[in-house]
Amino acid sequence: MAARKTATKKKVTKKKTAKKSARKKPSSSRKRLTPSKEKRGLSGAEIVLTLGAREVAPLVRQVEAAGGAAIGAYREPLSGRPMLIASLPLASVEPTPFQRDLSPTHTKRLAEKIEQSGSFLDPLIVVRGDDGRLWTPNGRHRLAAAKVLGLRQVTALVSPDEDLAFRILALNTEKAHNLKDRSLEVIRMARGLVDRKPRAKETAYAEQFEAPELLTLGIVYEQNKRFAGGAYSPLLKKVDRFVDKTLGQSIRQREGYAARIEEIDAQVKEIIEALRTRGFKSPYLRTYVVARINPVRFHRAKKGETKPAMAIGAALTRMASAARNFDVASVRQGDLALVAAIAPDDE
Repeated sequence: MAARKTATKKKVTKKKTAKKSARKKPSSSRKRLTPSKEKRGLSGAEIVLTLGAREVAPLVRQVEAAGGAAIGAYREPLSGRPMLIASLPLASVEPTPFQRDLSPTHTKRLAEKIEQSGSFLDPLIVVRGDDGRLWTPNGRHRLAAAKVLGLRQVTALVSPDEDLAFRILALNTEKAHNLKDRSLEVIRMARGLVDRKPRAKETAYAEQFEAPELLTLGIVYEQNKRFAGGAYSPLLKKVDRFVDKTLGQSIRQREGYAARIEEIDAQVKEIIEALRTRGFKSPYLRTYVVARINPVRFHRAKKGETKPAMAIGAALTRMASAARNFDVASVRQGDLALVAAIAPDDE
């Protein structure tokens, strides 16, 4: 009888172990890229478009007036929108005014690589800007590299869709965005849209802005380029949401949140100095302090949950209170070691 019980226990243990092993194995379906059964877009014959077509005639005239030359035209295979392939003088193209700041280091490196390859292969995406000039929403560094190389002209795909200028984050792939880059671009886009479409609501641009916290962080970064936004991002991801207000109204509201975050960060700096005085030396002091005063740090969002863990105003009020009452004497070296192991690198 005892032998039977032992054998049964072994079988149950093996089954449990097998189930655990099965759970640990990544699903093969996650690795597969399944082609869509439904075919979309245009056929080859439908894509062809002549330079004399009325859809591109205004673009051809603008390119020629700028000193460039129209090379060809086609309908974009997904949407069917007309596109013009053109050569443009460098002086006729400008980056959109809300793009991230130019990186001289990346520009020089890019110019060197283009020189080594002997070809400028990637055309700029160009649209007509609000000022009537030609804007590139995703080619700032390539444009600057072309200037470093002394090119007279640069190839471009010119689109009549002016809204492409506000899809920067999706289009700009030539240099990875960090949190500051993304936040500044998003708030610059939002401010540009206030003048362009004053009645537009923030929720209508959720896709272009990608995440609501980028708008709030962007306002802080406008005031302080050295702001450590990565420490506050976990809080804002849980409490910040797009609002159904006009962009002008939402920006004014977010400016109030940004001012409160700056006040909290000033308190955090005082706490960090107090910790350093007590002998704590770690690059993760700010991350640790902000995590300690984060009122929703233990909140775990359920799958598909869209409601914020807490209203952002209430969260910032509680955070400011926690910063004022922070007990420096309660900090241990082991706490910092744990933070160092899980701290994000995106700044």
